[in-house]
Amino acid sequence: MAVLGWLTPRRRSATARSVLAGEAAAEAARKSEQELAELAEAEARRKADADSASGAPSEPEFPVVGDDLAAAFFDLDNTVMQGAAIFHFGRGLYKRKFFQRRDLARFAWQQAWFRLAGVEDPEHMQDARESALSIVKGHRVSELMTIGEEIYDEYMADRIWPGTRALAQAHLDAGQKVWLVTAAPVETATIIARRLGLTGALGTVAESVGGVYTGRLVGEPLHGPAKAEAVRALAAAEGLDLTRCAAYSDSHNDIPMLSLVGHPYAINPDAKLRKHARAREWRLRDYRTGRKAAKVGIPAAAGVGALAGGTAAAVALHRRRR
Repeated sequence: MAVLGWLTPRRRSATARSVLAGEAAAEAARKSEQELAELAEAEARRKADADSASGAPSEPEFPVVGDDLAAAFFDLDNTVMQGAAIFHFGRGLYKRKFFQRRDLARFAWQQAWFRLAGVEDPEHMQDARESALSIVKGHRVSELMTIGEEIYDEYMADRIWPGTRALAQAHLDAGQKVWLVTAAPVETATIIARRLGLTGALGTVAESVGGVYTGRLVGEPLHGPAKAEAVRALAAAEGLDLTRCAAYSDSHNDIPMLSLVGHPYAINPDAKLRKHARAREWRLRDYRTGRKAAKVGIPAAAGVGALAGGTAAAVALHRRRR
């Protein structure tokens, strides 16, 4: 920690939490890699057979050179999927009565404060995280995984951007590993990665003891600098050369992750990322058009704050209906 000596105690603590969150996410991702790899191989065979039978073109959307030292890292919210995964997950939990309507107002207030302030005050963000984590505290991990599968089918499956999925498939077809990197819970991220035939997922790690959630995080939400730390840790463990890797995101919050790799891409970018990407001549792809772009163009909020953003929308919708 000597290299962090110049930082204030608060900044030093936040940096340490980012490193811890990144390392925890990388470790969790590697544990599920073997199972997902087998499922991805089976899905690839099925897709190849289907493409062959239908005569569909097999060339990727853009050239990807096969390279054992390269991999691709995809942000999830508004990059791979329209909207925020944690919002859709929250909808599913609310439907299953995991929390009450009075909780919506609390989450909405926390998210409104975050958006208006424009900064992540450590104490306020900790309060927001603890409120969201209280929803799953005491529930078994296996229970949430089962529910997560159902929620994917209910709310997420139809919201995958076909263009981004094609980009991910191009990397897979070239023999490269493809990882989701998201502030969403690692369990949710892993379900999505498996359903899409990807290698695995890096996500926020919630602490569990004996298979039961404690209501605490390991480190902090996998957001901003923590994403970069997770990618760095996974690359080291997998023996990857980051200068030969690619990363994709819609949000300026992911500039630290995008800046790590040799091939950064801005996908459905927010205004700040678009400006940054153009200045550095990064590639841009935008799969939004017309009203759809206006509807989903707002970048997802950080970490568990995204759940609060979703509940805020639910509160507004409820009030309009009244």
